[in-house]
This record gives sequence, C-alpha cells and structure tokens, in this order.
Amino acid sequence: MTFKRVVVTGLGALTPIGNDVPTYWNNLAAGVSGAGPITKFDASKFRTQFACEVKGLDVTQFIPRQEARKMDAFTHYALIATEEAVRDANLNLDTLDKNKVGVIWGSGIGGLKSFEDEMIDYAKGDGTPRINPFFIVRMIADSASGQISMRYGFRGTNYVTVSACASTNNAIIDALNYIRLGRLNMCVVGGSEAAVTKAGIGGFNANRALSERNDSPETASRPYDKDRDGFVLGEGAGSIILEEYEHALARGAKIYAELIGGGMSSDAYHITAPHPDGLGAFLAMQDALNDAGISPTDIDYINTHGTSTPIGDPQELKAIHQLFGEHSFKLNISSTKSMTGHLLGAAGAVEAIACLKAMEHQLVPPTINHFTDDEEIDPRFNLTFNTAQERSITTVMSNAFGFGGHNAIIIFRKLS
Repeated sequence: MTFKRVVVTGLGALTPIGNDVPTYWNNLAAGVSGAGPITKFDASKFRTQFACEVKGLDVTQFIPRQEARKMDAFTHYALIATEEAVRDANLNLDTLDKNKVGVIWGSGIGGLKSFEDEMIDYAKGDGTPRINPFFIVRMIADSASGQISMRYGFRGTNYVTVSACASTNNAIIDALNYIRLGRLNMCVVGGSEAAVTKAGIGGFNANRALSERNDSPETASRPYDKDRDGFVLGEGAGSIILEEYEHALARGAKIYAELIGGGMSSDAYHITAPHPDGLGAFLAMQDALNDAGISPTDIDYINTHGTSTPIGDPQELKAIHQLFGEHSFKLNISSTKSMTGHLLGAAGAVEAIACLKAMEHQLVPPTINHFTDDEEIDPRFNLTFNTAQERSITTVMSNAFGFGGHNAIIIFRKLS
C-alpha cells in the first residue's frame, strides 16, 4: 500500500530555558543553561541539590485553579505546551473532524509528586487511609493525554506511551504510523515530566545517575566532556501537531517539516546501562533510516541522547560511527541536554522541536560546557561544542534511549 505523508504543523514548548517555543529556541541557540539550585523543596541533604526547573510559570493563567488542583504538574505542563501548539497550528476547532484527531503522549514517570505527597501525608497520620479522591487520576500517566483530548474534544486514538526516556519518540512513531495508514488525519504528540521531587532526585541519586557538581550547577551537564559525572534532571513538556500532508495543504497550514521515518529496538542487555557496543542504538538508527528510505549520508544533524553520563555518551557515538562510517565526521552532532537537562519521558519532544527549529534557521544548537577532551571520543566528531554552528540542514535525526534498553529514533526532512 501507499503510505500517506506526515508533516509537522504546530509546536509548543515549556522548558527550563523558555516557557514557549521562541524563547526556548533563542536560548538554545545562545547556549544558555537552565540549571540552578532546586527551589521546589529543601534539597540541602541530598547529594544533588540542583536541577533544570521550569521557571516563572503561573499555571492559573492557563488552567482554572479548581481544575489545576485535580492534576499533577506533568499534566499542567502537557496542557500548557499543547495550547501553544494548537495555537501555532492555527486549528479551527469548529470545522475540524475531531473523530480523526488523536492524542498520543509520552511520560516516563507521570504524577510522581502527587504519589509522593499522598504517601508522605499517609505516613504522618495514624494509619487511617485518608486519600485524596483525585490521587489516582493525578498520578497515572495517561491523565495527560486524557486531559488534552477533553480540552479540545479530540476523539481519535488516545493513550500514553511509557518507555522511560524513549517515551516521546515512541509516541511520535506511533502517531506517524496511525496517520500514514489513514487512521487519523492529525495527532497531538509530545511528552511531559515533572520529576524534580524528593523521590525523583533521591531515586536517581541512589543509582548514581545524577551529576553532583553542586558548586557549579550551570556547568554540570557536560555531554562528551572528560569530566562528566552524570545527568542533570530537567522538567517540562513539548507538544507537536502531526498532520497528514494533503489535510494540511487543504486547510492552508504552515508546514515546518516532514516526519519521514522512525525506528525502534531493545538493547536486551541491562536495566540501566546501554549495550557496551551500542548495539541497540545502532539497530534503532538503522531501522529509522530504512523506514525513511534514505541512506546515512542524507543526515545532516543528529540531536543525540547525550545525557552526560560516563558510559552512555561514548557508546552512542560508537553506534553512530558504526552505522555512518566516515560520514559521522561530516555531519553535526549536539546534545541539547547540556542546556535543558534531561527531561526523561519528555526529552524526545523538546529535542524534536530543537531539530525542527534547527532546520528552520539552518543553525545547529551547541553542546555547551565542554572544557576537556575525552581521549575515548574520536576528535573527528563535530560535536558542536560551546557555540552554535551555521550549516545547510535538510534532514535531521533525533535519538532517545531509556532505562530498560528502549531505543527510539525519529527523522525529519525539510519539505521538498
């Protein structure tokens, strides 16, 4: 059968370096760090005392206070980012066939703060269960997609993907296939996370995943640097409107790019560590290229998973070199997590938006905080250290990997 083409017609972002897409992109291009001391709770007794938090947000400007109380922050973030994306796509909600509009969202954890607060309150009590009636619906990850669909009346396919830090890319790939097959005309895809909590910081500290550079939070996320010591936890959301190409043309939509392929794989190796030879990453990238019907030499820029962990960063580059060969030294590579921190299940969404804006502006956002070369990393890679670089960008790849060995890769191309 002939697949339908899928394009991007709307973007929305809520990030540690900008509460809308223009601000987010401007700060990415300028190399601004979103890291700072944690303000959401007293972190003075934690090994890591900083994170990349969303800043200056008044939720009640977007969601009525009484409704907001029934939701966790990760759902607030989802609704706020999607409001921008819907507005950016210039959707006419009165004429849209809402039966053919879906919502496929991603979140690795969901309502962690709601769960944490409820259990702390219970533990402080006398053992009598006094549980908030909204506890479950605030906590479960599918609340985000449900709330988005209810707000706009979108009655198509609706669910949340949960594959740790690959969650959003999995959601994007699922939506790609629903639209390709004609099951949907349009889909809201994205991801949100709000894990800067005692449980979130404490849990990642316990498995030694986080940087502990408390004396310099803004330089703590340093992918590919010799002295990297773990990732910086981030929070926020990204929302993307995917649409069938002819449907977009018929309504005169602005088109950012075409989503031409996606690939997935499993490391089948370890619950937290990547495969030592980068096998899962290699297979997923290869699958994405095959799905898109292009060759490795067609890729101009890769937004890597690049979390700033000692093991993960070189393994991803090993997989890129294995697949791309000499071309891996001709394309640009960068990790925008050096600025946003790691948004876990929402990472793929905000990084997809970074890729789309990079194509729009023909500018590769940098990997900031590079101070010392790592002798384990081939110096021939162009890792776009510290300063954005202008170049011709037609096709981009965005990588996402998650605990459990999940790998999900997406590819966008400028519309031809």
